[in-house]
Amino acid sequence: MRKTTFACTLAAILLTGTVAAQAPGPEGNSQWDAALRSGLRPGLLKAGEPMPGWSLRERMAHYKVPGVAVAVLKGGEVVYAAGFGVREAGTQDAVDADTLFSVGSISKVVASATSLRLVAQGRIELDRNVDDYLKSWRIPAAPGIENPKVTMRMLLSHTSGLGVHGFEDYLPGEKLPTLIETLDGKPPAKNEPVRLQHAPGTQGDYSGGGVMVEQKAIEDVSGLPLARLARAQVFEPVGMRRSTFDNPVPASLGNIAKAHDAEGKPTALPRGWQAFPEQAASGLWTSANELGAFVGALIESYRGKGDFLPQGIAIQMMTEVSPGSRGLGPQLSGSGVTRRFFHNGDNDSYHAAFEGYLETGDGFVILTNAKNSKGLRGEIRNALTDALGRELRPPIRAIELDLKAPAYADYAGTYRIDAAVPMDLRGDLADTFEFDALAVEMKDGTLTADLPGESKPSPLLPLTPARFYATRYGVELQFHRDAHGAVRAVSVESDGAQAYYRREAAERKPAAAGATEAARMPEKKP
Repeated sequence: MRKTTFACTLAAILLTGTVAAQAPGPEGNSQWDAALRSGLRPGLLKAGEPMPGWSLRERMAHYKVPGVAVAVLKGGEVVYAAGFGVREAGTQDAVDADTLFSVGSISKVVASATSLRLVAQGRIELDRNVDDYLKSWRIPAAPGIENPKVTMRMLLSHTSGLGVHGFEDYLPGEKLPTLIETLDGKPPAKNEPVRLQHAPGTQGDYSGGGVMVEQKAIEDVSGLPLARLARAQVFEPVGMRRSTFDNPVPASLGNIAKAHDAEGKPTALPRGWQAFPEQAASGLWTSANELGAFVGALIESYRGKGDFLPQGIAIQMMTEVSPGSRGLGPQLSGSGVTRRFFHNGDNDSYHAAFEGYLETGDGFVILTNAKNSKGLRGEIRNALTDALGRELRPPIRAIELDLKAPAYADYAGTYRIDAAVPMDLRGDLADTFEFDALAVEMKDGTLTADLPGESKPSPLLPLTPARFYATRYGVELQFHRDAHGAVRAVSVESDGAQAYYRREAAERKPAAAGATEAARMPEKKP
């Protein structure tokens, strides 16, 4: 009964609380209104599942998210920006396109743009030892890593070898650590010390700790704290007048989206939002309008039509750095008109995302203010990419496949990582799918992948007779059957990165008679 009441109340708030900065809300007539009115959808459809046409309002109620803001870009410019719902549940304080949200790790891309502006000014070199720029702190020596040289290019691309993936939020009343305390993992910092885990440049490994070293370096070079440096180098040139790295964000700025828990209730009280002292890694507060303008500035620099960054530096920013899969700050994917740069941001009570399409100048921004909004963010992303057209993010559709047939029985087995496959091919999978082994199990016609240390296996949904989607990890598994009919390996693939797992020798079995031919085609139903 309580959930129904909440959904009805939130739907009523959403109906009255929508404010549009440059365009009407979902009741309007633009393609973006239509997308938000009936275009939200999942990214994966099971075999035979119809495509839903959800509205933003009903999905906000479903996920218990009080507030959302979006912006859409065409040709590198924001053409639509709007807010939906409220800044704080139980109030009529409407979200608009200028409402400030915490954007988590999107902070890293703005920090990288700050660093690249210093590169453009000749104040920092991308491939110089970063210790040359650090004054009151140095990267400590690590056992087994001789004469490490960490560079700014490595820090920005998450190939530095430094650890500490992310950082915890700080509630009102908690003491905030200094930058040095964060780097050394000393109280009140909540993280482990930022130290080398791998030899620099040998592996892609997402490191918020490395971004904090970046922050220390650019602060030491400039003599300014990041909040002032980013204002001079990024916010003022782009026109981001309300955006800030100050933490906690001052209430005096006004129009701030407050934090909510998984039930959509206000949290981080009495102030209403957490603090993120690891500024470059997760401390940015910005709005849909202003983050949209930033994405547009990067697109125009890449296309040689803007002066925020020199085109040559913007192109380096948007080029993968091996052995990882990221550029100098953003994640990268696609080719041709689907070539995009993007980043998600996830703090406890805020989830955000942006995407920019480099060849077309299209893009979008999504900001939310509740713990349970990751799924909503993905559905909004799907609606906006569909509205942009060009098959930018088609849904993954599973197929009907009778996995009880003999052709598929020998997929089951244990597979171990082939460490000889170069890290250049594994890319970010070395970080996001860092499992030395995986066990594939077949039970009652259901295929699953069980991974070390995970609480439960991931279902595998068939995309072809040999390719399956691991629903818990967002990766595809391709089984490799050799010319002798034996399944000898499985590769794990995501956005062009590939990890290769060889089947344990004792378990290699030839396919049952007639199974190889059957494996080529799904069974037909009468």
